[in-house]
Amino acid sequence: MKKIDRAAIRPALALLAGGVLSAMAGAPMAAPAQAAPVAAQAPAQAPNPFPEDPVRASVEQFLLRQIAGLPGKASVQVQPPSGGRAPECVSPDPFLPPGASPWGRVSVGVRCGGERPWIRYMQARVSVLSDYYVAMRALGPGEPVTPADLEVRQGDLSTLPKAVITDPAQVVGAVTANRIAAGSPMRSDLLKKSIAVKSGQTVTVAVEGDAFQISSEGKVLADAAIGNTVQIRLRNGQVVSGLVRSGDTVVLQ
Repeated sequence: MKKIDRAAIRPALALLAGGVLSAMAGAPMAAPAQAAPVAAQAPAQAPNPFPEDPVRASVEQFLLRQIAGLPGKASVQVQPPSGGRAPECVSPDPFLPPGASPWGRVSVGVRCGGERPWIRYMQARVSVLSDYYVAMRALGPGEPVTPADLEVRQGDLSTLPKAVITDPAQVVGAVTANRIAAGSPMRSDLLKKSIAVKSGQTVTVAVEGDAFQISSEGKVLADAAIGNTVQIRLRNGQVVSGLVRSGDTVVLQ
C-alpha cells in the first residue's frame, strides 16, 4: 500500500472544510417547534335554581304599583313557592286580601285563569327606605307644632307606624292631640288642625272666578280649621258652605 502524504493533502482538507462551514452558515436555521395554542373553554354555568317565573314577576310589578306613591326607595322580594313545583298559572292576576297592607311582610293572592281557574298565594317582603320625622322635644297636648319641632331620621316605613310624618308640611297649622315624647315618631293621628274660625265669628266670604272676585260677610256656624269645610250664614239669611282659607276668610265652593 502506498503511503499517503498528509502534508500534501492538508491544504485540500482545509479548503473542503471551509466550504462546508460556509454552506452551513448560509443555510437558514430551522425555527424551533411551537405548541399550537389551545382554545380556552368557557366554564360550564350552573343551572339557575330559580328560573324566571311569570307569576313572581307579576306579583313584584303589582306590589311596586301599590307603593308607587310612597316617598323613598322601594324594594320587593317575592319568595319562591314552597312545597315543590306549583301547577302552571295562566294569565296571573295578583290582588291583596281586604285590609292587607302593601308593605312589610305581605301575602299576595294570584288568580290563575285557564279551563279551571284557581287561586294561589305568594309571600313577599316590601321595604320602603325613606326620611321620616320625630319630635325634637317633648310636646304637650294642644301645643302648636312647627317644622322646627321636627328632627329627620331615615328608616324602613314598613317597620314604622302607618301615619308617620314624611313631610314637614304635614304639621303646618297643627296642634298635638296627645303628649308626644322627645324622639318619638311624629304621626298624623297624634295631631289635629288648630281652630282657625269659631262659631259666631264674622268672616269675609269670597266668591272667586277666572277673572273676578266678589266678597261679602257672614257668620260662621261651627268651629273649623284651615282647609276644613264650614257653613256660613250670609247677611240675607242664606246658609252656604265654604272652605276655610285663613282665620278670617272663607271661600265658597
